[in-house]
Order: sequence, then structure tokens, then C-alpha cells
Amino acid sequence: MLLEFRVKNFRSFRDEQVLSLVASKDNTYQDTNTLATGLKVAPSLLRSAVVYGANAGGKSNLIKALQYMRNVVLESAALQPGQTFDRLHPFKLNTVSASQPTEFEVTIILNGVRYQYGFSMTTQRIMSEYLLVYKASKPQRWFERHFDEATGKDVYHFSSGLKGAKNLWEGATRTNALFLSIAVQLNSDALRPVFDWYAKQLVIVNELAQISTHTSIQMLKKEEGRKQICNFLSAADISIADIEVVTNKVPGQAIHFDIAAGKTEVRTEEMEEQQIRFSHVTEQGKAVFDLMDESNGTRNLLFLTGPVLDILTKGLTLIVDELDTSLHTLLVRELVRLFHRPEVNTGGAQLIFTTHDTSLLDAPDLFRRDQIWFVEKDRDQASYLVALSEFSPRKNEALERGYLMGRYGGIPFLDYLMGMQH
Repeated sequence: MLLEFRVKNFRSFRDEQVLSLVASKDNTYQDTNTLATGLKVAPSLLRSAVVYGANAGGKSNLIKALQYMRNVVLESAALQPGQTFDRLHPFKLNTVSASQPTEFEVTIILNGVRYQYGFSMTTQRIMSEYLLVYKASKPQRWFERHFDEATGKDVYHFSSGLKGAKNLWEGATRTNALFLSIAVQLNSDALRPVFDWYAKQLVIVNELAQISTHTSIQMLKKEEGRKQICNFLSAADISIADIEVVTNKVPGQAIHFDIAAGKTEVRTEEMEEQQIRFSHVTEQGKAVFDLMDESNGTRNLLFLTGPVLDILTKGLTLIVDELDTSLHTLLVRELVRLFHRPEVNTGGAQLIFTTHDTSLLDAPDLFRRDQIWFVEKDRDQASYLVALSEFSPRKNEALERGYLMGRYGGIPFLDYLMGMQH
């Protein structure tokens, strides 16, 4: 479970920004929108959070920041010596920031233990890295690493809490690789849970990582999975009674390489093609439609539903940029409420998403005040992140109206744009 994400000097985020999933002391919707952790420092976490902001305000950069951090964790061990990091963009509209490292930090709970892991980096190398583990009231700094400019070398410190071949892992860690990634590659059992959170428990969907159709199709092939998807679509007020996946054999071409002979051969072979058919039933009649006969919204919802149901079962963290794209606002609400239903969200899954859909702000029983965040740029074009709860809105305040009036920030300069038209 995700407690907190911090980022500094990445794209439009110049100063350190913090997205926290730690629930406030407010007991509104406590039984549905929060989950207990068993930890004194953070007794309950939010099951979801929504981020608003104007176009180019920086809300998508927040997701890209966590995505970039994950990619470095998963891929840095495979980099060649001297290879640089691609697409690392510090805040460039400030001469100081442009030359400073980018910083990332994530705090998570795994099996009741809190882990605080972070690192700073430039395009050439890792500048610092650390891991704090809270198995008791006081944290253990399992390892810390920083680049010493005077000697031109990395300096490491370890605690007795980290077991394993620490000297071996240190010696194998290149300047452009994370110690965490190398240690796990060299069979560190103690550090693997943190690495696996990035690899297996964090799901990010945006323009750089599109949702796969595979999960939904595989679920539809099984009776229980098909029922789950159809039940959700029905709850979303889509008149689909059943969905069938038909596998057809179609002619296709496959390329075969004969390495020994140095030849390439194109062969005609039978290939499998999956055809999805929807059975619609209304009071006036029934009909069967192919996938392309359905609306973009229905198709997007179908292929999103399978992964979401899987995420709810496994208790993963789902991050989605522009969740409302091609989805009606009522469908977005149903997806969010899935995460808020303890009988469905049995694994402690979390949902974080960005959106322009302001109607969600006043949707009945949907969000607590601490689940709503805004991103806005200041005069220096630096993005900052702020929670709605920091504005202390009244209990029955019309949040959508307040947001559109600019009370909480995060909206375009509409007055200026309107003036341009006159």
C-alpha cells in the first residue's frame, strides 16, 4: 500500500511536492473510503485520490514522475557502464534547478512493515540512495549511499538490519545503477519485497503505458470472470446481458529464421483470432453486436474492467492519467466506488487518477476532502500540489462551483482567454 510519494526537480515540479495517501482524522466515509494499517504513525490510508489541474498544469507530470522512478528501479541494473538515463528532465526554467539532481521517494507498507525508499539522480549517475525500514518505532537505515565529489566515489553505509552479501552488492553496483536493483538481481531476499512492489504491485496507465486487452479477454473466457465483468457493466447501466469470446482460425503469415543456413522464410499458417460478441437485452428486444459496433466508452470500460477487477483481488495500486477519457462520468463514479467497497476491494487496492471531470467533486458519498488534490503552476511556471483539505472548505460547500471559480486553484486562466476573444 502506498503512503506517500515525493518528487523534486522533475519536469514542471521544481520544488519538492508530496502526494499523501495517509487519511486525516476526519471520520467521514471512514468505513468505505479508508483502510486500517495497524500502524500508529498512519492508522488509516485512503483507498483512492483524485488530482485536478488545468491542461499543461502538471498533473500528468506527477504520474510520469512515479513512472520514471519505477523504470529506474526496474531497468537500471541492465544499463551498460557509462550509459546515461533517457528522458530525465529537471526543471529547466531555473538555472540552479537545471543543474541539480532529480529526487524521488516512496513510502509503502508491505506485510505490516513501513519502507521509505528514495534516490536522487542526474542523467549521468545516481547521486544518492537510501532505504529506511520501520520494523519498530524507530527506523533502521538499512543502507545509504552518496556520491563524494572530493574523491569521485560512492560512499556506502549499512546497518545490521540488512542481511546478505552487502559488500558483494556494493562492488557490483555501477554509478548508473541502483544498489536496490543490483542487490535484488544478486538474490537479496531482504530487499526483494521493495523491488517487487514496483515490479508487481504498481500499475500505471497513461500515454506511455496503455491498458492491455489481454487481461479482460482471458477473464471473459472463464465463467466466473465473465460473470464479474458482465455484472459490473450491468451496474454501470450498460444493457449487456452476456459477452462471448469466439476463437476463429484465420490464415496468416509467420516469419521463421534458420540461423544455421542464414535464411529467412515466410510461411502461411493458421492463426487464432479472438472475436468478442456482446448480447444486449432490453425490454424491447435483444441483439448481438461485435466489438466495433460498441461505443468507444464501452470498449474502453470493458478493457479497463478486467485489469481493475484483477487489481482489486490482488490489492495493487492503480495510477491512471485522465481516467475520464472516453468514459461517461457515471462510469468513472462506478469504477471509483469499486475501490471504496470493502466487500469487493478485499486486498486493500488503491486508485489514484487525474481528471477534468469536475462533477465528481460534488458526487454524493464519493470523496472525502483529503482525497481531492489540485495541481497548478505559479508565475515561474513551476507546478505545485495541494490537497483540498488545506483550504478548509465548509462541510456542505459546493466544491465544483468553488473549483470553477478558482477558489482552490488548478483551473485555466479563463478570464484571459475570454478577453482574447473580444
